[in-house]
Amino acid sequence: MNRYTLVFVICIFPMIVSSQQLTTEQAVKLARLPLHCINTEFPNKTGHQINDSAEAVMFPSQLHPSFYGCLDWHSSVHGHWMLVKILKQFPDIPLRDSIVSILQNSFMDYKIKAEVDYYVRFKNSNIFERTYGWAWLLKLDQELCTFNNPMAKQWSVTMKPLADKVVELWKEYLKKQTYPSRTGVHPNTAFGLVFALDWARTVKDTVFESMIVHKAREFYLDNVATPAYLEPDGTDFLSPSLEIADLMSRILSGKEFNKWFRKFYEQKSIDNIVKLPMVSDRTDYQIVHLDGLILSRAWCMKGLARILPENNKTKFLFEKTSRFFLEQALPNVLSGNYGGEHWLASFALYALSL
Repeated sequence: MNRYTLVFVICIFPMIVSSQQLTTEQAVKLARLPLHCINTEFPNKTGHQINDSAEAVMFPSQLHPSFYGCLDWHSSVHGHWMLVKILKQFPDIPLRDSIVSILQNSFMDYKIKAEVDYYVRFKNSNIFERTYGWAWLLKLDQELCTFNNPMAKQWSVTMKPLADKVVELWKEYLKKQTYPSRTGVHPNTAFGLVFALDWARTVKDTVFESMIVHKAREFYLDNVATPAYLEPDGTDFLSPSLEIADLMSRILSGKEFNKWFRKFYEQKSIDNIVKLPMVSDRTDYQIVHLDGLILSRAWCMKGLARILPENNKTKFLFEKTSRFFLEQALPNVLSGNYGGEHWLASFALYALSL
């Protein structure tokens, strides 16, 4: 941990922990992370299937001129979401000019058109970033759609073809998706459907919303005694069980959800997921995922606690645990290594914004 990180952890994050709400000063500290990485092309994990020798020599910025930095496409996308979110919440933030400059550059019309073209031009590109990156792309688009600002409105217009393409691909996928992915990493179905549902309801895409609700009920409505006592896997940044619960809380009525929830979780599973995951090496790009797990568990528990009825004993437990998890995880958002810094700030902001 370098001196800057140490000062940040000691002086800044205690203020976040005490209120669990961002101030302008704290937002500046968090915004510096995506500002640093969005135009940082290397190291890079492209996720691109190379089909011939010509593609083998293409740079990440050629494949994805808008979202090539922050190690991988999806991290760049949620880094952009974070900057839009901060700009919306803190319109006079001292870093405003830098944030606007970065976003203007990424949301140039020809660059977004190239991002859309990627899904047309390359073989098997329909599975690229399915569904984690798709989910964050729609979360970014949702943030722009609800941002009452002239620049943001123009960015939203520019982004629309890419959002439309992702939704087109997702609708095609839902028609043939027979089974959900219950992993704790990127392909997790429930996580993706949560963000997709939020987007669909925001833009009033009732067809997409209906497809998501249908699939959620098909995949998860009859689930009982989920084996959350086995969580986590060693590289999880999502809780498979909590992501399902988060999704079902959005599609079921309060009474129906409470009935479903009581059958979904056994006590031994509840007892397990409220334990703080141990992160043994934050310089390891896979193990540091567990810091993200702490944050995503916190945001799921925070949301579920609001919905569970007063007589449900898990309600208070989730409220208390979500606060504790945030207190423990936030100081590690700046861990001093690029493997965590390029994405954890987005997770922190999302957890704090709910």
